Parts: sequence; structure tokens; C-alpha cells
Amino acid sequence: MKNIFKSILRWIAMVGPGLFCLGFTIGTGSVTSMVKSGSMFGTGLLWALAISAFFTWVMTYAYGHFGIITGDTAIHGIKHNLYGGKVWAIILITGLVASQWISLSSILNITSNAVAEVLYLCIPGLPPSASYWIVLAMAVLIAGSVWAVLNRGNYSVFEKILSVLVTLMGLAFIISMFIELPAPGTIIRGFVPHIPDSADARLFIAAFVGTTMSSPTFVIRPMIIKSKGWGKADGRLQKRDAIVSAALTFIISASIMICAAGVLYTRGIQVEKVLDMIYVLQPIAGRFAVALFVVGLLSAGLSSLFPIMMLAPELISDYRNGEMQTGTPLFKVLTGVAALAGLTIPILGTSPVITQIVSQVTLVFVLPLVILLMIIMINKRSVMGSRKPGVFFNFLMGLALVFACIVSCTGVIALSKLQKQSKTAYLESSSPLKTECLYTSHTLTIE
Repeated sequence: MKNIFKSILRWIAMVGPGLFCLGFTIGTGSVTSMVKSGSMFGTGLLWALAISAFFTWVMTYAYGHFGIITGDTAIHGIKHNLYGGKVWAIILITGLVASQWISLSSILNITSNAVAEVLYLCIPGLPPSASYWIVLAMAVLIAGSVWAVLNRGNYSVFEKILSVLVTLMGLAFIISMFIELPAPGTIIRGFVPHIPDSADARLFIAAFVGTTMSSPTFVIRPMIIKSKGWGKADGRLQKRDAIVSAALTFIISASIMICAAGVLYTRGIQVEKVLDMIYVLQPIAGRFAVALFVVGLLSAGLSSLFPIMMLAPELISDYRNGEMQTGTPLFKVLTGVAALAGLTIPILGTSPVITQIVSQVTLVFVLPLVILLMIIMINKRSVMGSRKPGVFFNFLMGLALVFACIVSCTGVIALSKLQKQSKTAYLESSSPLKTECLYTSHTLTIE
């Protein structure tokens, strides 16, 4: 068993940048969005996920192609190769860090709520009034632990172990999907573009794009390629890595949505609390569904926290000299600031499921700029020489840009409607707004 585990860790250490960047893509945000969408709309939004995955491959390949041809990194390249490059680089860094810190806070919130719900499930005598403080204490503990591990410099092995656990949860979703597989015709119809008659549908479309077409994944990719020593001779390897990364993103995300459609949508089960999502694993795990889901969700959350907390110092290092630097005083300070920023949503005590989905929507707002800057830079002969992309690939990048702009506008409209609904609900309430305990009414039955 020990040899098998070592072999798995050795394989993970050898995989390409695309699989490591899945830490930004496959996490608590994608799990929550796919499960919630599957429970509400069945497979009706598979088409949005498929389009997002396709354009994910386009931009992953574009940033990777820039990296292997120039040997440069994204932010450093933008700074030195574009007119007004310093300004654009700073704007891009600011947008990426802000959106990712919002995502960091929502991840801390949902993982802390998951632990709290398990505690209330296992210890019925816990007072409901303590729920807020339990969630906040767990958020502080998780954020502090991740910061400590990062700054001790031994996070890589821990991150690989978490990757194995996330992989196991992903496999569990895929197997559960086949156990509770919806009718083939239903799945096929899900690939036909249409928007369900619901105000929430646009919110989920924007969330899908935010969690699938992950802007930090694209921007960080050339830096990881450079650290691995890939060059012009590794073009085929880079292309294959981009395809595998996008394909895995779609397969895992689609399996979660289809699984939720087969288990939850067909039974009319709605997802309101974190542990409501464990029903999707019940077909394969039975009474162990709670343990499998919580371990997988925590692993997905923690594996996402590492790259997100490292993002600000990495991007600033990229801006300065195009190198990935860890262990510096700046690294310690910025990862600490990220940890503190991550406590915002747990302190506010908002709903973990809704805030997780909304945080994914905010990720799409910087996406058009990420795509546009690469389109300009990758088409400069002074940068790429004779290795500029052809007309067809430029057409695909153009479509990706149009798609990102449309979805960004959709996200703004969806968030605006959500804000109006929240305000209306508050005004119509006959009593003062109170913090609702998420645990006292929670009844969980595993057959």
C-alpha cells in the first residue's frame, strides 16, 4: 500500500502545468455550482459548461504557446511588450487578486460551514446560538494553518496528498453518475443551447464560466511552464497538456452536474445547506457518503486555498522579474493579508452555498481583459516572430473574447437582480433581520 501511494505521488509530481492549474478550476466553487445547477435545472445547462471548457482549451493553449515560444511569463510579457504595458499589468494583477480573494473568502466560508454542520450532526447537544462562532473559529483555524504550511515551505507534499483526495472524490462523482444516469436523451438535450425559464439560470451560466475559464489559470500557466523548463521543442507536449487539462475540467464538472440531475433533480431535492450535496454520492457511498463528501470538499477547498493565497506574491514577482519566488518577506506578508481577507465572508455569516456561487460569478469580470491582452501580445511579430497563431486560431480567440464579454454582462445583470431580490425580501419581512441557524432544521437521512 505504501508503494502504491508513493507511485501515485510520483505520478502527480510528473504531470504537466495543466493538471496543477486544476487547483484553481476544480474546487468547492465548481462542486457547489454544478450540484446546485443539477438539482435545479437537471442537465439543462450542460451546453454552457461545454462551451466554457472549449474556450478554456483555447486560452490555455494560447498562454502556453506564448510561454514556450518566448520563454517569458504573462505579466512580465505584458509589462514589456504592450503599449502602456505597466498600467495594463497593474490593472490585471489588481483584478485577478481581488476576484481570487473573494473566491478565497467564499471557500473558507463553505468549508468551515461543512465542518460545523458535521459537528451539529454528530453532537446534537450543541447550542444553535454557537453556530456562527464555530464557523468563524474553523475559518480562522483553516486560514492560519494554510498560511503556516505555505511559509514553512513544505506545502508541496501536502498539496499532492490533497490532490489525491480530490481525485478520489472526482472518481466517486463519475461512478455515481453512471449509477444514477439520467436518460441519454435528457443528457443530449442538455447540449442544446437554451436558457431555462428562471432568473437563477443566468447566474449559474456566469458561475460556470467563472469557475471553468479561470483567469489565474491562464496567467500563471507560462510561469509554471518556465519553472518546468519547457521550451520551443515542447510544443506538442504543451498542446497535449492543454487538451488534457480542459478535457478533465469538463469531464469532472459534467459528471457532478449529471450526477446531481440523476439523484437530486429527479427527486425534487433542493440544495440549501452544504451537507445537502452529499446525496449525490449516496448511490456509491451509502452511509459513508457524509465522510466521503466532507473529506473531498475539504480537500478541494484546501487544495484551492494554496494557489489562491500564493497568487498575489507570484503575480508581483512575475511583474518584477518574471520569476516565481516563495519564502521572501513579501511572500509572507501578502499570503497573510490574503488569509485575513479570506475571513470577510465568515465574519459576515452569509449563506455558504449562495456566496460560493456568487463568488464564481465575480471571476468572469476580469476574463475579457485576460483574453484581449493575450490576443494582442501573441500576434506581435516582435514577440512571437514566425510563430504567431494563424487566422483560424485567432478566430477562436476572438470568439472566446465575445463569449467572455457576453457572460460578463450576464453576470452583472444576474447579480443586480439578486441584489434587488434580497432587498425586497428584507423590506417585506415583518421582523428585524436575524441570522438564521443553518443546523437546527437540518435532517439528514442516509439509507
